[in-house]
Amino acid sequence: MKNSKTVLIDKNPGRSSQTYGIARILNTDLDLIHEPSIGVVGNKGDSQCYLGVEEKVKTIHENLRLRIGQAPGDIRMRLVQPEYTIATSDGIRNGTREMRYSLIGREVTNDTLCEHLSASGLEGTIAVVACDKPPVGTLSAILEHNRPAIIMSDGPIRPGIDSVTNEPLDIVSSYQVAASDDEEFKKRIACEACPGFGSCGGMFTYNTMQTFIAVVGMQPLHMVSPASDDKRRLEVFPNQLISYLDNMIKKDIKPRDIVTRDSIRNAVIVAMSIGGSTNVMLHAPELARAAGYKSFNDDIMSSEEFNYLSEKVVPVLVNARPFGKYSMVDIDEKGGVQVFVKDLLDSGLLNGNTLTCTGETLKEQIDRLSPSLPDGEVVFSVKNPYKNTGGLRVLGGNLSPEKSSILKLAGVEGGLENNVFIGKARIFDGEQKLLDALENEPQNFMNKDMIVVRYEGPVGGPGMPEMLDSTSRITTLCRERNIIVGLMTDGRFSGGSVGLVIGHVGPEAAIGGPIALIEDGDEIIVDLNKNQINCTQLINEKTLKSRKTIWQKAFDDNNGIHPSVGLADTRLLNRMRSSAVSAIFGAGMHPNRELWIPDPREAGKSDFIPKNIYKN
Repeated sequence: MKNSKTVLIDKNPGRSSQTYGIARILNTDLDLIHEPSIGVVGNKGDSQCYLGVEEKVKTIHENLRLRIGQAPGDIRMRLVQPEYTIATSDGIRNGTREMRYSLIGREVTNDTLCEHLSASGLEGTIAVVACDKPPVGTLSAILEHNRPAIIMSDGPIRPGIDSVTNEPLDIVSSYQVAASDDEEFKKRIACEACPGFGSCGGMFTYNTMQTFIAVVGMQPLHMVSPASDDKRRLEVFPNQLISYLDNMIKKDIKPRDIVTRDSIRNAVIVAMSIGGSTNVMLHAPELARAAGYKSFNDDIMSSEEFNYLSEKVVPVLVNARPFGKYSMVDIDEKGGVQVFVKDLLDSGLLNGNTLTCTGETLKEQIDRLSPSLPDGEVVFSVKNPYKNTGGLRVLGGNLSPEKSSILKLAGVEGGLENNVFIGKARIFDGEQKLLDALENEPQNFMNKDMIVVRYEGPVGGPGMPEMLDSTSRITTLCRERNIIVGLMTDGRFSGGSVGLVIGHVGPEAAIGGPIALIEDGDEIIVDLNKNQINCTQLINEKTLKSRKTIWQKAFDDNNGIHPSVGLADTRLLNRMRSSAVSAIFGAGMHPNRELWIPDPREAGKSDFIPKNIYKN
């Protein structure tokens, strides 16, 4: 006898007629239309990053259809048609006003996928993710929905080849020649840099976050590094994903069972070890929020512990672009991300007892994969690392009282004498003014300048655009003239950025943070011995008060919004301006944080402490 809920559903003529219709069109069993639903989702957008997604979604969907039924061993569920999220391309948009929509793409992905998962009542989801913001938005929605789900990377693009030097190229290569006067040279590099399809191939944000998602447990480790056009993604991985998901459904393994305090800590440590993108410190707090934790800094990892681990414990283990030589497909040829994950695990730096989407613990998954040892050219070991300290550092100081500022130490090419940089502020209210100066007056930038780009934060931009165009031009300028020019901003950077660049400075200028009070010529000190970034002039209370008064008057005279902020001329940009939280909380659209109800799990201290193997 059917339960009352099923009877009510059966008597809903709209649901029944449409679910029967969909079952017929998808060629699935009509008697399964009131079973729990299962489906495939993918990320879509306007660049090469997304070109391989649809074929993989269709292949997984067809494999799933063939395994659905009522026979023993079949998956007894209702199949729904594939659904896609939408986002923009960072690579195409860097340096333009449209770049404001990049981080917003994470939020839009979260919202649209949340609607699909919740309204469809999916009890099983396979997600194919691409580019760098949509995967985080996808996982956030999956965590909020908290029903069995699994993720697969669409895969990285293969490097291009310079036809003159025979050296590998990628999208950053094209950005770094932007300052050249040789138009034919620039065109050739642009044409040769990205010849195939897939997401950015270096250890930029995409591969940082794919590695993160795998280590946090939501993607099988061996599915991260193969190229987007690798046959395994169509011939092998689809049925593996379905089998893993089937097991999760049968055992009721949910995303929040997998994404826990310990697994997030594991993923952050691995991000340090790969010299990962600074964006990880926006995405990790956002994923922690979606997993039910109120504060990354309080519940997952404090800034003090982060810096201790990065400085004293976790070295960089990959010789990867943008600070090294190789791409993710080179890492794949040397055994994949599981090679350095195993080395970190064997060195005592990771908690191997965390659950993963395969149904195994992290250690069990590694043992089954049995990866090779680090080769010492592309992938290194903890005992003999590529770089002695971790790739990321969080900074406090009087310019960063939220301790949100982030430096990709692995990408610094000089300027730190005894771990200290002392420079002179060059102020730009908005990135476009900096780009104009770099294009038209590059000779005016001097050694030890500290460029300050402000009003580009989550509220100020709005949308917190990243600055690959600016940082690439500065990198080229510094290399050509053998000088050091730093950049600090309340905006953010691409994972492809290198140099002495500090992002996420908070509180941001648009809400009156200290970065808004710096003036041209002020002394800026970056001190990695103290992990601080300070403005000497703002130490003086009288100067600080005077500048605050001037800023507040400009703010008040313009109806409560500083005149230097970017234009919020669409509903989406206005929504970001009105609801964005600080970078320290992930820079998402999440007002009223104090009203959040955290997951009932205990967010207290773990028994697992990473061993300081490297130091010893």
